Amino acid sequence: MTQGWFNLVLHAHLPFVRHPEREDALEERWLFEAITESYVPLLNVFQGLVKDGMDFRATVSLSPTLLTMLTDPLLQERFLRHIDRLIELAGKERKRTTGRPESEYHRLARMYGDRFTSVREFFLRYGGDLTVPFRELREGGKLELMTSTATHAFLPLIRREEAVRGQLLTAVHTFERIMGFRPKGIWLPECGFAPGLDRLVKECGLDYFFTDHHGLATAEPRPLFGGLSPVISPHGTAVFARDPAASEQVWSSEKGYPGDSDYREYYRDIGFDLELKHVGPYIHPEGIRVHTGMKYHRITGEGKEKEPYDPDRAREKAAEHAEHFLRERVRQAGKARERKGREPVITAPYDAELFGHWWYEGPVFLDMLFRKMHSDQEVIRPATPSEILARFTGLQKCRLFMSSWGRHGYADVWLREENDWIYPVLHRAEERMIHLADRAEHPAALERRALNQAARELMLAQASDWAFILDGKTVVEYALKRIKHHLNRFDRLADMVEMEKVEEGWLVKVEELDPVFPELDYRWFRSRHPVVHRRQEKGTPRLLMLSWEFPPMTVGGLSRHVFDLSRWLVKNGWEVHVITTEVEGYPHTETVEGVHVHRVHVMKPFGKEFQHWVFQLNLMVTDAVDTLVKSGLSFDLVHAHDWLVAPAAKAIKHRHRLPLIATIHATEHGRNGGIRTGLQRRIHGLERNLTEEACRVILCSQYMKEEARRLFELPDEKMRVVPNGVDPVMLRFSGAGKQKEPFALEDERIILFIGRLVPEKGVQTLLEAGEKILPAHPDVKLVIAGKGPMKEALEAEARNRGLGEKAMFTGFISDEDRNRLLNVADVTVFPSLYEPFGIVALEGMAAGTPVVVSDTGGLADVVDHGRTVLKSLPGDVDSLALQIQTLLSDPERARRMAESARAEVDRFDWNRIARRTIEIYGEALPSRRRTESRLAAPTAGEPR
Repeated sequence: MTQGWFNLVLHAHLPFVRHPEREDALEERWLFEAITESYVPLLNVFQGLVKDGMDFRATVSLSPTLLTMLTDPLLQERFLRHIDRLIELAGKERKRTTGRPESEYHRLARMYGDRFTSVREFFLRYGGDLTVPFRELREGGKLELMTSTATHAFLPLIRREEAVRGQLLTAVHTFERIMGFRPKGIWLPECGFAPGLDRLVKECGLDYFFTDHHGLATAEPRPLFGGLSPVISPHGTAVFARDPAASEQVWSSEKGYPGDSDYREYYRDIGFDLELKHVGPYIHPEGIRVHTGMKYHRITGEGKEKEPYDPDRAREKAAEHAEHFLRERVRQAGKARERKGREPVITAPYDAELFGHWWYEGPVFLDMLFRKMHSDQEVIRPATPSEILARFTGLQKCRLFMSSWGRHGYADVWLREENDWIYPVLHRAEERMIHLADRAEHPAALERRALNQAARELMLAQASDWAFILDGKTVVEYALKRIKHHLNRFDRLADMVEMEKVEEGWLVKVEELDPVFPELDYRWFRSRHPVVHRRQEKGTPRLLMLSWEFPPMTVGGLSRHVFDLSRWLVKNGWEVHVITTEVEGYPHTETVEGVHVHRVHVMKPFGKEFQHWVFQLNLMVTDAVDTLVKSGLSFDLVHAHDWLVAPAAKAIKHRHRLPLIATIHATEHGRNGGIRTGLQRRIHGLERNLTEEACRVILCSQYMKEEARRLFELPDEKMRVVPNGVDPVMLRFSGAGKQKEPFALEDERIILFIGRLVPEKGVQTLLEAGEKILPAHPDVKLVIAGKGPMKEALEAEARNRGLGEKAMFTGFISDEDRNRLLNVADVTVFPSLYEPFGIVALEGMAAGTPVVVSDTGGLADVVDHGRTVLKSLPGDVDSLALQIQTLLSDPERARRMAESARAEVDRFDWNRIARRTIEIYGEALPSRRRTESRLAAPTAGEPR
């Protein structure tokens, strides 16, 4: 009986290195060494397995840059000269070592001579194109071939999804052009994943990708099979996770097989060991010592002295390790099957260059492994990702967070002080490329070539290899040169396009330097929702609005406030740009009801620490505004909402010399009933600093004004009160009738709460009141709609109070479900202990639902007890229970009160609120702008 499935994945990649201007480029040897020591030996192993009738499977990802180099005539010609020199060197080594005491070296020299000759014959058999044998093995059903991104860019650190899409589409088209078919899967470089990438992968027609093991370990919900089964991402892409046990036995510096003392020592090479008179013609012409591939020693031990390499002994050890590896996988699979009740999928991904180049015996190990696996096919069977996905249906759906492989597992290798300067520079280039693509609707042929070359230069600069080299401190100078050269060429091309003066002679030269991706189309970098950066008429004021929430990112009332205010400012003649955080599945730039929305990418921090996330958010917001200004936009004001964007607001104010308006929606002191912890003190300090930096501070109620005066010592002339608003149109229920299911039975009456589940919202008081209400009104149902950190604790309290099925916690609800609940609820209750305004209660009033509120905060100032709502004492269970029972016992009174409340809501009209806000903007603008701008443009049909 099959115990499990073995999913071997070899990732073959090298950065695009081609230097037609000189013959002696050391970096081209990376390709030549990989061909000689890894690609040809691996192909030989796979072909040998086919010839001997072995049933094996493997998956190989061939990066677009590698495919391009493997099919490049110049590099093919240079490889032949390289291998010919190695054959000549091996011949001289045979003569040098003949008859000497170190006869083992003579045997090894003969071995290398035979090997190099065999590689040359293999290469010529396919006309120098090694993609052909890969295709043959794929057509024979033994290999599955997939792609990687265009230049192996580390995708989580690309800011704009348009740039990610450019990398993906270029990869798919390059692969299809060279290999003759579309790939089904993709190797995300460095296993780098961030939320939303699965959507872009799916849009490009790819079915699966790979992540490191912690990419699934941190997924939500937690995968039932851990990393031993693929899962389905929110956008329908299959995800395979690296198995740490299988990887450790190969990769680990302590436990890994390649460190065995019988294996060949990588670092002892005759290119370094022998005198220059022997190896001079076969290393760099300037005398730079390099690896020749001829290595005569085995690892032996820690000391410098090494014993001669014994190929037979090493081959026996590779067979032992293959047997051990298979035995461990059988044991692992058996335990997993017994525990989970299903065959596990063991995914083992490695760099292809590990096998042969770094671990000389690696190809032999794989050969032995598959032969042993074939001899016992009923235990562990090899399979490709497509075969596994065809076999297993109904895979679990999981949401993944940011992850990568490599040191520490969260982009540490690619984002350190040695290389973190790269990404802001690349982000600027991304923005410029997208701007160029958006505006070039019908370019002439020469301009189109320049745009395509600009995209090519950007992608070559984005290669993760350069940041990796800087982190490893190897060929640092070369990596720096490549980044700078590509970005300098990009800027020059962009300048040419913008000035409409493309220098064709220079363009031809750079096209010839890097002849990669001929199918590339600059239009792949276009925004799907382009932001139009043109003023509709002279004098239209332009506003920056900063908020961490904006629909569909909705945590509290802030999101709705910013959305409604910004769109009504647009209706009153302002151009509004909202800078906010990204939301999975939504574009980074789009126009929503006339509002230009810019969503910034913020990586998930270690441990989900919110403070770290906020720090990154502010850096990205500031960076986004800098980019907008550099693209030619000028702004008149910046309006910041709450402390989460305070550092960015301050930086933008001073950097771009803009008046700053701040709206304080709530205070840390008010939310917590005081300042006690270090975190609370930091937030309180940010709030105070924001109010100090702002020239006007907007508060939503007189209550909040008094609180701000007390906490921040603000003068009256700096503060302005502007209430929250409500749009009754947004609360209309599109469904028919009063259907209560699935929230309650049709004969139950609903007591409804909508809001965040945090202490200050007072849900705990409502639950205690519910315990008192139920005996007199057994037909009621408490429906608690919303999410927050107290959800589990409140659910436990409801159970402890015996509410059982009479209390339902819905979690987050859509706008449609909110409107349905407001339409069918008998009472809406907002028992807040602290409430700056209470926009949700206002929505309840606008929907015509009877409302009970706490007599606290801003909302208490604008409603009348007994006429529009009933008020209860904050935190008083008996008072809250009494008010709710009053409405339940007297439906006619509840109806009259709800009608009065609906009429009262008319004065909280967003048009009025927007016009009042514009007046405050006018106070902050310099006098010349007050006369130039239409500060309070009337809406249609309204007198000035």
